[in-house]
Amino acid sequence: MDDGERARLVLAAAGLPPESLAERLPLSGGTYNTVEELRLTDGTRLILKIPPPSTTPRLAYESELLGAEAEFCRAAETVGVPAPRVAGAALDETAPTGRHLLLTHCPGGGWDGLEHGQKALLRRELGGLVARLHEVTGLGFGYPSGAFGPLTTDWRTAFAALYDAILADARHFRAWLPLPVDEVARTAEAAYDALDEVTVPRLVHFDLWQGNILVERGKSPRVGGLIDGERMFWGDPVADFVSLSLLGDIRQDADFLAGYQEAGGAVEFTPSVRRRYALYRSYLYLIMLVEAVPRALDDEQVAWRREAVAPQLTAALDELRDLA
Repeated sequence: MDDGERARLVLAAAGLPPESLAERLPLSGGTYNTVEELRLTDGTRLILKIPPPSTTPRLAYESELLGAEAEFCRAAETVGVPAPRVAGAALDETAPTGRHLLLTHCPGGGWDGLEHGQKALLRRELGGLVARLHEVTGLGFGYPSGAFGPLTTDWRTAFAALYDAILADARHFRAWLPLPVDEVARTAEAAYDALDEVTVPRLVHFDLWQGNILVERGKSPRVGGLIDGERMFWGDPVADFVSLSLLGDIRQDADFLAGYQEAGGAVEFTPSVRRRYALYRSYLYLIMLVEAVPRALDDEQVAWRREAVAPQLTAALDELRDLA
């Protein structure tokens, strides 16, 4: 079937008139799923996500991401955090529509052109929203996709599986890293005891860089939605601080931390929390370096990751050694 026919089938499966489809607009910015906006005759705007074929090279954790995003959206709704709502989904390859996720459209756009004071207020608001996300608890630790088996009862076991998997991906894809894989593994493993402090599995988006935080413009800009929750997992809230300060340090973001604490988020950067934060930074920066191979990034993108991301990985591992 062609893409237009599939879009109409998706609408019908969601209980919407297929003939109401007025326009399909491809959306850029996604690095894994194919994403397009469906505009209906009554003005409704929906987002349709289609996963790549099963033969597409991918990292080990990139399994059943549509289901994970649906889980994130439903969880965010329970605490009133602005995020897409699930309008329809088919996670089985045998579905007539094929596998897909249909989401409501969130208002807003990028952060370009905002004044310093506006950004400060938005970061404070964002802190409160993330604290509310972290109120949501799961039944166990790990990725909900089951990519590494069932959810676990302890965070150390779950995170070790995540970390081992990205290191296995690095070996499998022969990805360039600034340090030998075995050295990275030894440094990380020496800090795993700090993970035992985490006893409650909480909702972690793990991809809250600025591009996934929509700003709704107006007299007073506000956060319009937290999107692309497909990489969520149940784990340590501290892990969310990495993407929230991508290539930076959340400890320097006074506005975000103030909003987070005002909304009940607990954070104190004790030596143990600092070790966990460094572990999660190294995990995300490993992903960013290793995924360059299966994504087949161009030379310019690869060069940027080596110049900007690799030093952050090295710094995180150095901090782990210093805190050992």
